[in-house]
Amino acid sequence: MEKFFIKLQKQYQFSTKFLKKLQESFHKVEPYWQKISEITFINQLKILEAFQKNQASDFHLNGSTGYGYGDIGRDVLEEIWADIFQAEKALVRSQIASGTHALALCLFGNLQPNDEFISISGTPYDTLQKVIGSQGEPGTLSELHITHKIIDLTDSGDFDYQKIENSITSKTKMICIQRSRGYSWRPSINVEKIGEVTNFVKKLNPNLIVFVDNCYGEFVEELEPTQVGADLVAGSLIKNPGGGITPRGGYIVGRKDLVYRAACRLTAPGIAGEVGSALDFNRLAYQGLFVAPLVTEQALKGAVFAAQLLKDLGYEVSPQPENIRTDIIQAIKLGSGEKMRSFCRGIQKASPLDAHVTPVESQLPGYKDPVIMAGGTFIQGSSIELSADGPLREPYIVYLQGGLSLAHIITGVVSAIISMESI
Repeated sequence: MEKFFIKLQKQYQFSTKFLKKLQESFHKVEPYWQKISEITFINQLKILEAFQKNQASDFHLNGSTGYGYGDIGRDVLEEIWADIFQAEKALVRSQIASGTHALALCLFGNLQPNDEFISISGTPYDTLQKVIGSQGEPGTLSELHITHKIIDLTDSGDFDYQKIENSITSKTKMICIQRSRGYSWRPSINVEKIGEVTNFVKKLNPNLIVFVDNCYGEFVEELEPTQVGADLVAGSLIKNPGGGITPRGGYIVGRKDLVYRAACRLTAPGIAGEVGSALDFNRLAYQGLFVAPLVTEQALKGAVFAAQLLKDLGYEVSPQPENIRTDIIQAIKLGSGEKMRSFCRGIQKASPLDAHVTPVESQLPGYKDPVIMAGGTFIQGSSIELSADGPLREPYIVYLQGGLSLAHIITGVVSAIISMESI
């Protein structure tokens, strides 16, 4: 590694003092990486077993056209997903445009007018707030008179069990959990805690649906939320489970009846998951899923290193480098808009694509504040590839995630720091 760091120094022209800091931070995090590697081995074995159990073959990699009737590659892929998540059913489709789309399908498919759902992990991600609505906006849940409550986590980052119990009424149909921190400073929620709160909720009312937004969390731990009792889980294929290979799509896994209702929202009642041609999707989805644990490992190791180096330079970071992780996101509190812009410019400069362009903040659909995004990714918007983003608002927190290789993540973080400071 010494040769790598010296080559970095020559390329980026930083001081010997910073070189030593870089090397020190690297050696500090090496012990933390061992547990990450162990989880990767376990998840890789779990995925391999699911492929073999379902007798995946090369002809399953072929796509389909038109309606997609009888697309056995698509169907076997979904059986593999269901086995990995130990769930009754999976819907894994290229037609799901984003993680938010997958979440919306679950909400609209399983909630009826005058139902209530409660977010027990705090305010949902910005784009989901637009799906929920507040004043009966066209196309939103609020237009259908579906009501929503929010319960914040406690100061210690745990669920507020007393408030949850007090808030559940006869109208409450669904309990929603956002596993990842989203654009907030709160800690992400590990699978063990999801299991504990699921058991608590089911004791209060066994008919309540526990629904987990699993974005950024897949294959970070040994277990997924469905393995600890969650009824329904959804996420994006251009994050962890796509392995940086799957070019688009989303997934929904869980109870058969709940997944079916979500599939009816994706297509139409009576058709559900029986249609949807795969075109070029199947091979990339199979291959992306297979390498997903390895790519997630790279992203996690890079996030731990970034946390250590930036902490050593005096920045507030969350999670801390030594913390056990449940998602790939590293939050860094920069304190000013200009530092946030500079950090993102540095990440962009270290990208394989579009390294020559300058990211600027802009108003994006679904967000209330201007958002700056950096990442010269092979798949547009991919956040399992090295990227950094965040809303330009106080206290100016940038969210770093992804990276197909540890070497690239280290390079990107160095570039970002140099862009912010004279080192």
